[in-house]
Amino acid sequence: MSINDRVYELATKVRQQKAAIETEEATKNAFVMPFIGTVLGYDVFNPSEVIPEFTADVGVKKGEKIDYALVHGGQVQILVEAKKVGQPLRLEHSSQLFRYFAVTNARVAVLTNGEVYEFYTDLDAPNKMDAKPFLVLDLAAVDVTLLPELAKLTRESFDLDSVINAAGELKYIGQIKRALATEFRTPSTDWIKFFASRVYEKNVTSKVREQFETLVPKAATQFLNEQVNARLKTALGDDAAASLPASAEPAPATAVDVEDAAPADETEETRSTRLVVTTDEEIEGFQIVRAIVCSEVAVERVAARDTQTYFGVLLDDNNRRPIARLWFNRAQKYLGVFDENKSETRLPIDSPQDIYHHADALRKTVAFYLS
Repeated sequence: MSINDRVYELATKVRQQKAAIETEEATKNAFVMPFIGTVLGYDVFNPSEVIPEFTADVGVKKGEKIDYALVHGGQVQILVEAKKVGQPLRLEHSSQLFRYFAVTNARVAVLTNGEVYEFYTDLDAPNKMDAKPFLVLDLAAVDVTLLPELAKLTRESFDLDSVINAAGELKYIGQIKRALATEFRTPSTDWIKFFASRVYEKNVTSKVREQFETLVPKAATQFLNEQVNARLKTALGDDAAASLPASAEPAPATAVDVEDAAPADETEETRSTRLVVTTDEEIEGFQIVRAIVCSEVAVERVAARDTQTYFGVLLDDNNRRPIARLWFNRAQKYLGVFDENKSETRLPIDSPQDIYHHADALRKTVAFYLS
């Protein structure tokens, strides 16, 4: 499995199980150890690769331990400190990471709650752990641009020098992205003033600023949705691209609208395609199905094909290999799953997130096609 597949598989596991995790120890067993073992590729049961409850010989408080030390080339290279899933990550609660960082050969420290993984190094001062991470991996919203850098910390591809060299750029790009995300969610006064001054030709009075407090976040939301839809159009292919909404609030097209605008020589097949409208919920459902079955097959083999009545998810874009059907264009939504005879069973669901409750059935279907 690729690093992407391994990360998405763990992300699915965390999403499904985190509500049942109540302690720090359970977080380690359910999520942190699989991250170390499955994602990073270290043998968690081999003390020459993973040392649990690691204690340094000198320089730290007596009896103080780090949850895990990862060994590569006979040297401790990565320190891992874990907290309970859902608990906010605060460095002041992990002072042992700072102390151990100074007295070991480790150049990378990881603070995690099993869902969010913060990676630190010593960019600001040698042998002193930075106060801010250079990489943040959030399994609830995986940033795929970070995965090539994460791959450099895996056992099979360990490249510490490359990671350290890229850490400075990663650190500031990550901080800028998080700052932008905050501004998009809750724009600051400076952010609002900046855009108002760019588009409003007169003086930006308090009354004008109040108006832009509504306009700026609305414009930001529409811009982001347009960018997401543009990428989805590319990912789903030309056929689906024509049916995706252009913005977050598209004007719903009706059969009469399309028919009136259709050219005289339009075929029934072309007309049918023009009537298909792919919704945001269908896109979300498709991405969830892909995240689930990536444990069985490479994600690029999972294709989408929308129709007027349902949104189909296929293996290898083959109609004879249906993985699921999303019946979302009705008051009661259904997830269609298939058995070994390709017979469909429609399961009622309330939202795309409910697809996770049927993960085993989806994986079983894909496994059958591959057998």
